[in-house]
Amino acid sequence: MTFQAAPLSARAIRPLALAISLCFIGPAAFAQDIPSVQITGARFASAPELAPIGATVITADEIRRAGVADVNQAIRKIGGVVGRQSLDSSPDFSLDLRGFGANSGQNMVIMLDGVRMSENELANPVLSTIPIETVERIEIVRGGSAVLYGEGATAGVIQIVTRRPGKNGGRGSVSAEIGQFKSHDVRASASRSFGAVSIDAAIDNQATDNYRANADFRQTAFSGGAQWLVGAGRVGLRIDSARQDSRFPGSLTLAQFQADPRQTTTPNDHGSLDSDRISAFIDQRIGGVDLAAELSHREKTVKSHYESSFGITDLSYDSEQTQFSPRLRHLAQFGAMLNEAIAGVDLIRWKRVTHSDFSAADARQDSKAIYLRDEVRWDAAHNGRFSAGARHEVFDKDYADPLGFPPVNESTAQTQNAWDAQGSYDVLPHVTLHAKAGQSYRMANADENSYRSSITVLKAQTSHDLEVGVTIGGAGRQVSARAFRHKLTNEIFFDPTLGFGGINTNLDPTRREGLEVDAETRLGGDWRVSGHLQHVKATFSEGLNAGREMVLVPKDLLTARLTWAPAAGHSADVGVQWTGSQRYGSDFTNACAARIPSHATLDARYARKIGAWELALSGQNLADKRFFSNAFGCQSGIYPENGRQLKLAARYDF
Repeated sequence: MTFQAAPLSARAIRPLALAISLCFIGPAAFAQDIPSVQITGARFASAPELAPIGATVITADEIRRAGVADVNQAIRKIGGVVGRQSLDSSPDFSLDLRGFGANSGQNMVIMLDGVRMSENELANPVLSTIPIETVERIEIVRGGSAVLYGEGATAGVIQIVTRRPGKNGGRGSVSAEIGQFKSHDVRASASRSFGAVSIDAAIDNQATDNYRANADFRQTAFSGGAQWLVGAGRVGLRIDSARQDSRFPGSLTLAQFQADPRQTTTPNDHGSLDSDRISAFIDQRIGGVDLAAELSHREKTVKSHYESSFGITDLSYDSEQTQFSPRLRHLAQFGAMLNEAIAGVDLIRWKRVTHSDFSAADARQDSKAIYLRDEVRWDAAHNGRFSAGARHEVFDKDYADPLGFPPVNESTAQTQNAWDAQGSYDVLPHVTLHAKAGQSYRMANADENSYRSSITVLKAQTSHDLEVGVTIGGAGRQVSARAFRHKLTNEIFFDPTLGFGGINTNLDPTRREGLEVDAETRLGGDWRVSGHLQHVKATFSEGLNAGREMVLVPKDLLTARLTWAPAAGHSADVGVQWTGSQRYGSDFTNACAARIPSHATLDARYARKIGAWELALSGQNLADKRFFSNAFGCQSGIYPENGRQLKLAARYDF
């Protein structure tokens, strides 16, 4: 994991929205005796002097050494991001940047090769469908990034970048993994270039019974593409497809968890997900202008079956999202000053049709956004940088449910603006200071607006974001620290104290403030240690709950990894993650006598490479701790985490 030494906006676009966005980044990362990592700045491949400020970059090598099985796990275990157990047995944990609790997934944006995966619903992006072998790097930019990436990017942006085929050659790999809980994972990937034409494909089949009863998970995913070099750029096409089948183990009370955390309370509940996406892209340089665009279309079908004392419920929905994001960049040199000007548009259309006995809800959202951003680099000796940007976005929402109580048929238009200003400066050799300020926003999604406290749609959530930081280090040793604050108005949240069991509403003003520290150093030639510390205070700042803590937000998270990589074909990686205690999901009044306990986990992997073969033994939760990170009631609504799991893997590269 590498850390970039400067802060700027990240990326976030909203479902069914035309949004344009720009990302800014700061001075290049510390120079180590490891390969340099290209990262994405301002939604273009960044020049070294314009790399993102404050970004955490997870490389493909780090993913492989750590033995993580999917993108979500890499973000949590290597990137130091808080995760909460999924409800559907999938490995897609809820991810939380900067303490946004139960709605964390709605306050960050996830991008895959320039395409927005975050959509106009409460469901989290399904990262497990991305074949891990195709991932080149994962970029995590914490903090307000709405100018470049649109609504929902208050806490930050996570960008997943897949590998590009090499020139005039080929490569590939085949791997198989087996483990406890009857798990297996078989993967294959290959790429080949023929002059100006490149093709690649990857397939992944995984299955596990998981730790709990009725928690089986099965998935098959495919990703394939082709690209052509044209002039000073490239054009390409990609297809991604996934099929999932899951069993739902249900939640437990604390007494049930203590008696047997592996039991199920819903032995007959299950569901499935089918997802298909086709994307086209173009990057081209014409004169002194860089042009880029992505056009993507995704179709998804979700089905679920529930049985309870109230009867049987079958629910399904079909959704689509289409995105078009053209943009341009102009780089100009004025004496000793480098200027980067960017303009873009994001157009997104999202729609969903629901099929069930109690709901026939149809929802639709169109969003249109335009953004501008300009960055100036001056005084090369001190790497001075300053950028400013703005975004305007329009949302058109339609919602109809003839089976509602009462029936609903409404259309609404909402608009929002975002801005940011950022700068960094090397005050001393290997000492960089940075600061950024801005305004970001989030719109209520279709699920939240369908069950709300207000007569009209929920108000837009806005946040005034502030961050200051310092990066110290060079050649193999670096420490970065960031102090941040988000002051939110009309935060969109499910309030369990309202109505009959809770309802979505706009909260009284709230605040997130805290400190993040990233560090990395080499211990001799073969050893490397890295760590991430996050301290967050999430509270109500006004209203009846003023001073009270927000729910499902651990104050502290500490992640540390030790890597051993000698030249003899051996490698080992050990990781520890400690998560502090947090309030239960229903504890808005802070009256629950208990908290979700703190917990620590240990994972490790040892690998031996022999020629083209690699054999590896890995383990998660090696201390076999019993714990939970997700609980929606006071000592109830608990979703236990997995116990110890050992895995054995073999891989062949060609």
